[in-house]
Amino acid sequence: MTTKPRLDFWQLWNMSFGYVGIQFGFALQTANISRIFETLGARVDAIPILWVAAPVAGLIIQPLVGHMSDKTWTRLGRRKPYFLIGAILSSLALLFMPNSPTLWIAAGMLWIMDASINITMQPFRAFIGDMLPDEQRTQGFAMQTFFIGVSSVVASICPWLFTKALHIANTAPAGEIPASVKWSFYIGGVAFLAAVLWTIFKVREYSPEEQDAFNVSNAADLSDATALDRKSCIRQGAFLILAGAAFSYAIWAFDWYAGLYILSGCIVLYGVLQLAAAARAKAGSTKGMVEIVADLKNMPTTMKQLAAVTMLTWFALYALFIYTTSAVTSFHFHSTDPTSVIYNNGANWAGVLMAAYNGVAAVVAFLLPLVAKRIGRVATHAVCLVIGGLGFISMYLITDPTMLLVSMVAIGIAWASLLTMPYAILSSAVSHKKMGVYMGMFNLFLVIPQILAAAVLGLLVRTVFGGQAIYALVLGGGAMVLAGVLTIFVQDKVRDAA
Repeated sequence: MTTKPRLDFWQLWNMSFGYVGIQFGFALQTANISRIFETLGARVDAIPILWVAAPVAGLIIQPLVGHMSDKTWTRLGRRKPYFLIGAILSSLALLFMPNSPTLWIAAGMLWIMDASINITMQPFRAFIGDMLPDEQRTQGFAMQTFFIGVSSVVASICPWLFTKALHIANTAPAGEIPASVKWSFYIGGVAFLAAVLWTIFKVREYSPEEQDAFNVSNAADLSDATALDRKSCIRQGAFLILAGAAFSYAIWAFDWYAGLYILSGCIVLYGVLQLAAAARAKAGSTKGMVEIVADLKNMPTTMKQLAAVTMLTWFALYALFIYTTSAVTSFHFHSTDPTSVIYNNGANWAGVLMAAYNGVAAVVAFLLPLVAKRIGRVATHAVCLVIGGLGFISMYLITDPTMLLVSMVAIGIAWASLLTMPYAILSSAVSHKKMGVYMGMFNLFLVIPQILAAAVLGLLVRTVFGGQAIYALVLGGGAMVLAGVLTIFVQDKVRDAA
């Protein structure tokens, strides 16, 4: 058997540098999209539903791109063609987004932007599994986390920096995006493409033959069989369609929040996919949709255990992404007028807070492999999530906006672990031939809570929380603490030696 070589620091650096661009795009999105939506006239309780296009795009694209990249080999490589296509599309979307003339065009651009970023991002996760031996994967994902943190810091403070250092306007007439935000997105568009091109030109991917030689020893343990149980698909598919239809009827009959149609639609969609896969399997097909559905139904046990943890954790994170600006401007700066100086100062401070927790994550990323070596990846992740959940809750207890930096330190610790440990654990539990598709499918457990957050949080803020966005963050904190407790039960197939 050929042993996959360990990579040195600069090889790890080059392999993950593309994440500078990816996260620059995501950070601009999370720190400024709610601000753009509010500026273009969105009500605070309607913001979550405008965000839902993004997770729906990821729900569809990431498993497909993962499946396709597992089976791709070109002169450019296996994953790198997808890096390039996604980077070009993402850069164009970033350049157009702050020039959206209306709210619905901005929502559509968010869909396009997120879909494009997902095309690039998904293969980067599988890239670590492709290129590194198992004992070095925690270091590999930690390097990605470092770049995520650093680029998020820069991207998140861009509007604030342009305002303070370059005196670019931070306010604009009603319905117009401030110039400080526009220039931040322009810089992001250039940075995205440049960073991804660096990785493309600096890294040589292993060929399929080399990958097979590296993974001979675990071929029996990590099965890549794709057998599909047609009868099970038919039963489950029919049940899910009926259940989703009944849920939709209840939403209509009882006049529930319209965002819940997103959940019922996803239930019906998965039922339809199972029936379609069963029909194709009966016709003799074993590829495409049949293979994807079979892979989803045959997820490794470790992946199933990580699913519950990940859904709770990302529910909390999406509450943070969606409501930080609204919570900080209204609860800590006491303004809800997007045209006012106070509101825009609060929105800029929200960007600084986003930068702060990402900066903490960049530092903590280098400590995680050391901690994991001593107490294990599972215990490390559990402790970090509990700390992060308490950080969320503290945002309600702290009234001084400056002291919110303490909350961000706690959230940054959880964020570092969230971007490192689950992927390191998962990469040890799946076949190298299925690395892309399972990394893509794992995105389902990031997307489902975002859809849930979009469907439910707006309703809760409007009806239960009295319009106070800060309580959505408290709810997110409780979800993250629970995720930390559930992490204890996750089985880690391999304990890192690095």
